[in-house]
Amino acid sequence: MARSEKAKLLIARNYIRTVCSEDISRIDRKRRNEKLAMMILRSYARNISSLVKKTTMLADVVSSEEIECSIDTFNDYVNALERLFVIQDIDAWCPAIRSKTVIRSSPKRGFCDPSIAVALLGLTPEALTTQLKTFGSIFEQMCVRDVKAYSQGLYSHVSYYHDRYDLEADFVLHLEDGRYALIECKLGSNEIEEGASHLLELKRLIREHNEKEMQIPIREPDLLIILTGGQMAYTRPDGVKIIPLGCLKD
Repeated sequence: MARSEKAKLLIARNYIRTVCSEDISRIDRKRRNEKLAMMILRSYARNISSLVKKTTMLADVVSSEEIECSIDTFNDYVNALERLFVIQDIDAWCPAIRSKTVIRSSPKRGFCDPSIAVALLGLTPEALTTQLKTFGSIFEQMCVRDVKAYSQGLYSHVSYYHDRYDLEADFVLHLEDGRYALIECKLGSNEIEEGASHLLELKRLIREHNEKEMQIPIREPDLLIILTGGQMAYTRPDGVKIIPLGCLKD
């Protein structure tokens, strides 16, 4: 690995050390345990892009290093890390197209910059090529980060949709004027068909709801998008747009 590539990895690792040893206590002048902060961040990294509950992550933290931590302490550290813009969860989008008991409502765990998760897990770009499930979760966070960055001037926000039938949109981009896009993140071309079927089924459910509940309609999605790691952008015959992540800046 070239020296410059090693340096890139060190930037994130040094940043994490500074956050845990200095920033997390400096943010509100409240002394916090560096080791506990690191363990909480590592648990977040292991559960990136998932809907895991805080109680599950707390059990992971306590069991891994035999360190004491209550749920109140865990929440205190998480709140500090959110204020430092290190971690950033994504809230659920719960349109009335399914029973509320069916739709997942737990926050999706995430980082403001996915390189932090890569560093916390001790991974390299080479290692990620052999750990495709982890890479897929990291890629989803890359997509969220870039979409939020490029839509910042549109007063946008993001959410996600996932129900117990595993129908999902990895995230939903909402604009201030009510328009929104359902977005799936797929690394390889083999996953595009599955992602498209999810988005089209969600659109169908919304349309079906509107036919039954004409007085309380839900706006249909303005765009159905699959962000990929590929190189070619195109629109499928069913209207789903396939966009390589690298094309967003253009």
